[in-house]
Parts: sequence; structure tokens; C-alpha cells
Amino acid sequence: MTTVLELDPAATALVGRAVEALAGRRIAVLTGAGVSTDSGIPDYRGKGAPTRTPMTAQQFLSSDAARRRYWVGSHLGWKAFAAASPNGGHLALAELERSGVASGVITQNVDGLHLRAGSRRVVELHGTMRRVYCTHCGQVFDRRDLAVRVEADNPWIAVPDNVELGPDGDVLPASSDGFVVPACSVCGGMLKPDVVFFGEYIPVDKFAEAEQLLSGSDALLVAGSSLVVNSGVRLVERARRRRLPIVIVNRGETRVDKKATVKIDAGTSEVLRALTTALASAG
Repeated sequence: MTTVLELDPAATALVGRAVEALAGRRIAVLTGAGVSTDSGIPDYRGKGAPTRTPMTAQQFLSSDAARRRYWVGSHLGWKAFAAASPNGGHLALAELERSGVASGVITQNVDGLHLRAGSRRVVELHGTMRRVYCTHCGQVFDRRDLAVRVEADNPWIAVPDNVELGPDGDVLPASSDGFVVPACSVCGGMLKPDVVFFGEYIPVDKFAEAEQLLSGSDALLVAGSSLVVNSGVRLVERARRRRLPIVIVNRGETRVDKKATVKIDAGTSEVLRALTTALASAG
């Protein structure tokens, strides 16, 4: 069995079983917030994660005050969020794709770290914080350009060097009084981050893209997700119906542990590095 550094004997044995299940197969990867925790972005439900009450789509769209709170917090957190770097897990998955072992990554994350790590086929189920769009005319804006506008319109705003990030790159602002909410520079309409808010559905075409990636694969590797969100469970169920091997890497329980061929309860960065090395040797 391949020796795996940074893992205890039990996890090392499970990695060996996972390699046996995955070797020689084309692997679709599904990732959640746990993949990005080693990059300094906290997850939603992991051990020690703070209780959060994220803004819903209805609140954002219907309340001027809610939008002010959102944009202040989002701007304060965005620079630190955007500065996060891909970790060993992201890099390992990019290597799996380059080697032809992985068919691509389906991610529930909005941080863009898979793309920055070098993964080429990435389905961002919940959208991305890199873009903002106008809900009226559809014009799309780069988040970096919008940040310049926000600071020009709100010169008083302070961007701390160290902020307490949320999984979506936001922080809880002390106050939003006086904040000028950015508007579309084309039509003056309402701007919204290109992400799926709580209370919104994943676009049909985006989920179809994820299904297509899975349908062209022979196995499913789930990393860093507790699979509380139904979209992830639906993809696991599709893999189960096809009797594909399902390997889950996550600290703590998930909703579908009983459906897994192998479940590894350990950190994603070290396990994904170990799997990548072992699968390369097995190939």
C-alpha cells in the first residue's frame, strides 16, 4: 500500500481502499466548502463553524436596507476573500484533471479557487463572486471594477487588513448607515452578485452541465461537503443508480455516508494529495 504522509493509519488504509475503487476510472469530483477551509475560508457546517443567518434572495431583492447591509459586508470581506490562495487540495484536483484521471470539478463554492489552481472544466453550481450583474438589463461587471466604484462612492469605508470572513466572502458590518449602494452604470438598475442566494434555485442549465460531467464519468469523488444541499444529494443519487463507486472525503458525517463505497473522515487537502499520488502510481 502507498505510504501516505500526514494521515493516521486508519485514514491511510481508507485511502488505499478508495484507490482500489477509483483506479482505472474517469472520476467526476464534487466539492463543497470544506475544500477551501485550508485557504482560510470557513465552511458553513463544520465543527466550530459559527451559526449564520445568511441573507435570502427575497430579502436582498425587496429591501433597500438589506441591500445596504449586504454590500457593506460584502465589500469589507471581498478583498480578503479574493486574496485567498488555492491550497493543496485544489492543486491536487487540478493535477488529477491534467493527468486525465478526473473529468472535471462540480463545486458548490463561489470562491473561484479551483480555476485559480488550474482546473479547466469547473461547473460552479452556486455561481461566482467574480461577477456582478444587473437584474434589469443583464449587464455583467467584474467584481474588481465594482470594488473601485464602491470605494469611490464611499470614501469613508475602511477595509481592515484582517476581517472575519464568511464562506461567501462577506463579513457582518458594524453599520451600513450612509453607504451608497452600487447601481448599474448602464441603466441604473439593481446589481446582484452572480451567486445563488439562499431561497434561489440553481439554474437548470447549470445543473444540466453538472449532470453531463457526471454522465461522462465512471466514478464520483465528493470532497469537503456535508451534502446538506439537495443539488449535491441529487448528483450522488444519480451516481448510485448507475452503480458507480462513490468516495466521500469529509470531516464529520454527511447525508449520504451509507451510500458511499468508501468514506474517509479526514482533512481534504491531505487526502486529495494522497489520492492523486496513489492514483498516478496505480495508473
